[in-house]
Amino acid sequence: MVKETGYYDTLGVKPDATPDEIKKAYRKLALKYHPDKNPNEGEKFKLISQAYEVLSDPKKRDLYDQGGEQAIKEGGLSGGNFSSPMDIFDVFFGGGGRMNREKRGNLKCKNVVHQLSISLEELYNGGSRKLALQKNVICDKCEGRGGKKGAVEKCSTCKGRGVQIHVQQIGPGMVQQIQTMCSECRGEGERINPKDRCKQCNGNKVVREKKILEVHLKKGMKDGQKIVFHGEGDQEPGLEAGDVVIVLDQRDHDLYQRQDDNLIMKMEITLVEALCGFKRTIETMDGRTLLITSLPGEVVKDGHLKCIQNEGMPLQRDPFERGLLIIQFSVTFPENHWLPTDKLRLLEALLPPREDIMVTDDMEAVELVEFDPREHNRQYRGEAYCEDERPRGGVQCQTS
Repeated sequence: MVKETGYYDTLGVKPDATPDEIKKAYRKLALKYHPDKNPNEGEKFKLISQAYEVLSDPKKRDLYDQGGEQAIKEGGLSGGNFSSPMDIFDVFFGGGGRMNREKRGNLKCKNVVHQLSISLEELYNGGSRKLALQKNVICDKCEGRGGKKGAVEKCSTCKGRGVQIHVQQIGPGMVQQIQTMCSECRGEGERINPKDRCKQCNGNKVVREKKILEVHLKKGMKDGQKIVFHGEGDQEPGLEAGDVVIVLDQRDHDLYQRQDDNLIMKMEITLVEALCGFKRTIETMDGRTLLITSLPGEVVKDGHLKCIQNEGMPLQRDPFERGLLIIQFSVTFPENHWLPTDKLRLLEALLPPREDIMVTDDMEAVELVEFDPREHNRQYRGEAYCEDERPRGGVQCQTS
């Protein structure tokens, strides 16, 4: 039993969620509330990242389950190994935030991550999708300088460091240092006097440009898989252009569920089909019709699983090979409650023998009647009491 569920609620998962479920929940929410897509949801993005930072670490998660957020703070784990929500995002999606770029020698811009909603049919058949994105490109008017030559000066707010240090108290005698990007120079450590700024890019050194990418979907690709367009991301003077990372987000299908390279579907059959055999057709996602037939004399039980070889998802390494199509059968019984009594002996002769019960004189015969759960619940809640069935506490219903 967990003490608090706030972090779980933030990610929209249950307290017993698996690490994969937590990762998937964070992926969808982080892409949805990323500041580049929703500039007004910065606080929401921060809360999502904080919840994932704790729940993705087994030690922090165990500590949180036992003592809640206060236990995390008292344990000195509130800051984690990341300096900002963007660092968590960059590490998760393989991007390169400012701190990571500094460690690599300041060589590359951060990656642009985009979530692409696709159907199971597209992953089954393959194909392509065109995607329109906005990205930063180096201003051609000022050649990425932001203004005329010699107009660049050191940022007075951060003293050229590109970052600002904030100190906040997190408990008695405990403080935490938070390092954030300088809002004045946006982490550059330098700024340009407004009167000397380039009129086209307003001193930003880059301008926004629309880019159309064609995303090729290979047969058998999976939910959460990444497609990388190298060098098609944001540009920045003195840095290698970032990448565009497309994350596939598969929508639920009405008939099929995917499990690795297998497909799972449910099929309802009648009692006569379960006992006497059946023929059914299945429409595949590439337009073919499969005819399935049960074996003569075979009894199909409720919940029975059967499979068809090579009719599941195409294998990405070899699209001509497929996984299994697994069918789970559900047997529906007739609507009428009674069978003709003159036919019972014929039916009984075809079915396995029933268990004989030795009836003795000391047994008490009772009658089975229909049960209505709603009526039972009303009586159980005490909405009606007889004179002899009074509730505890001395209160008695008045009867006429």
